[in-house]
Amino acid sequence: MATEHSNAATATKPGLRKPVFTKVDQLKPGTTGHTLIVKVLSSNLVLQKGRSVSQHLRQTRIAECLIGDETGSILFTARNDQVDLMKPDVTVILRNAKIDMFKGSMRLAVDKWGRVEVTEPAKFVVKEDNNLSLVEYELVNVVEE
Repeated sequence: MATEHSNAATATKPGLRKPVFTKVDQLKPGTTGHTLIVKVLSSNLVLQKGRSVSQHLRQTRIAECLIGDETGSILFTARNDQVDLMKPDVTVILRNAKIDMFKGSMRLAVDKWGRVEVTEPAKFVVKEDNNLSLVEYELVNVVEE
């Protein structure tokens, strides 16, 4: 009887969706849920706080990493454990990534709901001359009359 109940529970559970991979040049401000395969070009540690005596206070590390694929490049903000994965010339899969706006330019980030995975080296050459983080955006309010 217990097996019948567990079979019914698994039948109603929806299956996992196949990921839809996005290219860097398709990223737009304010969008979320992107899955990308990118190559890390450089990694620069910009903030390191912590090394406290207490066990429950965590160390905070933030690195800005230039990443890209064959369509363009963008700055990725790596936090804490992500900093260790984002080494130059490493290929990573970013799952559930989002676009954050910082000083009017786009930054890619993966929060606690996403994932950064190191994968086998990619065959593509990164297009470095199309850096989306160098494009400045300005929020314009449109008043309808």
